[in-house]
Amino acid sequence: MEILTKIHAKNIVRWAKNKPDVYLLSADLTSSCEADLFRETYPDRFLSMGIAEQNMLAFAGGMARQGLVPFIHTFAVFIYRRAYDQIAMSVAYPNLPVKMIGFLPGILTPGGASHQAIEDISVIRSLPNITILEAGDATDVESILDVAYNAPGPVYVRQLRGEVPRLFSPDEPMTLGKYRQLSKGRDFVLLTSGICTEEGMRAVAALRDKRIRIAHYHISTLKPFDHPEIIEEIAASNYGVITLENHSIIGGLGSILAEKIAESGCGKPLYRLGLQDTFVHGASRRYLMKEYGLDAMALIDLVKRIVGKRLVIPENSLMETYTPAVHSSAKAEAL
Repeated sequence: MEILTKIHAKNIVRWAKNKPDVYLLSADLTSSCEADLFRETYPDRFLSMGIAEQNMLAFAGGMARQGLVPFIHTFAVFIYRRAYDQIAMSVAYPNLPVKMIGFLPGILTPGGASHQAIEDISVIRSLPNITILEAGDATDVESILDVAYNAPGPVYVRQLRGEVPRLFSPDEPMTLGKYRQLSKGRDFVLLTSGICTEEGMRAVAALRDKRIRIAHYHISTLKPFDHPEIIEEIAASNYGVITLENHSIIGGLGSILAEKIAESGCGKPLYRLGLQDTFVHGASRRYLMKEYGLDAMALIDLVKRIVGKRLVIPENSLMETYTPAVHSSAKAEAL
């Protein structure tokens, strides 16, 4: 598997070269959010706002009113928890093109509850006018800036940093409102997002060897979400649908799909894997994914229970995955 390092840092410099309307705003986490190379390359379009997220969002709204496109860079948790009222009144209500790039979504940090954005989708998607995107691999990271820039109005991005695997072809970039179908099958439908997509791919491959066929979809646009064809596939499945996400099961991908299933009248079961209405303690990404049931084995164990079969799938038989060090020069997980 190809592993790329600091993709966003390099990409935003290249991407913004001929976009003089793009400004980058940082809340004292410049290197931690891979914004330092932009600062060095375009100092006149970089603004350090200090540890003052509320002011930063209100300021960004004012910039957008003047025809600029500000890209907020900070940890995801500090965007929506610290500045929710400013997002609502200065950005979402006037429907301004402020692009909020949130790093370390979910359990992607050992920083504990104060730094883990585990309910951000739930909070942000309740605001009108905001598009929500989530990167799942290096190709998503490389193409997500174009999607955010061209989407109308405000955009919130759950972004990856540090060392990121490439799961999808660079010739097939992320597209607003479109999913990636990764496999086909009639037993289950599986929807995954973010870092959980790689875990879904590992589980689907192992279950295929046991003759369990799964239609797997990678979701990168969480709002808007309108895919009647997926609902139809769920209705035709043998066992129903599973969601796997790096977020609370309350308000995230699982809730989004539950709403669509209820509205459609589809009578198939929905099983939600994610954080089960709990805060998370500080530890490495790999430990937390296993501890809180966000990994491939959690998905396999759920399928076993649903189908009622004894499927012997040891964890060491799964496709290998790359786990970056908690502390590294790429700051993959650490603060």
